[in-house]
Amino acid sequence: MLGLGLISVAGHAKELHWLLAVFAGIIMCKIVYQLTGAISPLFFMGYVKLDDLKKLEWNNRGFSTFHALLVAAASLYLLLESDLFHDGARDDLMINRTSAFSDTILGISTGYFLADLAMIFYYFPALGGTEYVLHHGLSVFAIVQSLLSGQAQIYIFMVLFTESTTPFVNLRWYLDVAGQKNSQLYVCNGVALFFGWLVARILLFLLFFYHMFSHFDQIKKVYALGFYSLLTVPPVLALLNLVWFCKIAKGLIKTLRKARHSQ
Repeated sequence: MLGLGLISVAGHAKELHWLLAVFAGIIMCKIVYQLTGAISPLFFMGYVKLDDLKKLEWNNRGFSTFHALLVAAASLYLLLESDLFHDGARDDLMINRTSAFSDTILGISTGYFLADLAMIFYYFPALGGTEYVLHHGLSVFAIVQSLLSGQAQIYIFMVLFTESTTPFVNLRWYLDVAGQKNSQLYVCNGVALFFGWLVARILLFLLFFYHMFSHFDQIKKVYALGFYSLLTVPPVLALLNLVWFCKIAKGLIKTLRKARHSQ
């Protein structure tokens, strides 16, 4: 009886940990949103002249960038520096490994996606169209499943690392709004975005699918909904990334041509 009681307490403690992490993610978005609005006029005098929707998106992209940097750094640590998901590092299956830190990051990320998704719905389509709703919805669906089940976290972090391209996307938007589309920084950022997207959202997904194929014996042991989600959600996200990559490539070609003609 005592053992069952301890298990029950441990289970409730873990659920509370998840809820606090999700709440922390939402609060993080609120704080960074307010800070972005407070400090932006110090760096860009034209901020005060923006209309309300532009200010809204400007501040929204502030916490989007913060979340991207946070989860990209955490994912890089968990995938490469930590031994959490290394083959042979532990006795248990790689597909079942979790840690307090990995759970915290997934909870915070869930809070971010929920907060951003709420804003997208409320101001639709000012902050993004249907593709953003699909991307965020699938992200929440996959992250929450992995968090609650404790399975397939390695693949969630591989996908979360693709958020490393988000700061480049946001910087391009900031420079556009600031009237800096003809600047050298805009061109350099476009090049960085192209190659960053190619590595983090195209080539990494190829590695993702290869890793799944080579560890399919473990993937088959994931519970049913999680198993089929692993087979369907990543291909949809990969297709979205490919569509956006084509748009980025076209935009870069247009920018480079314009920069060449202006010289």
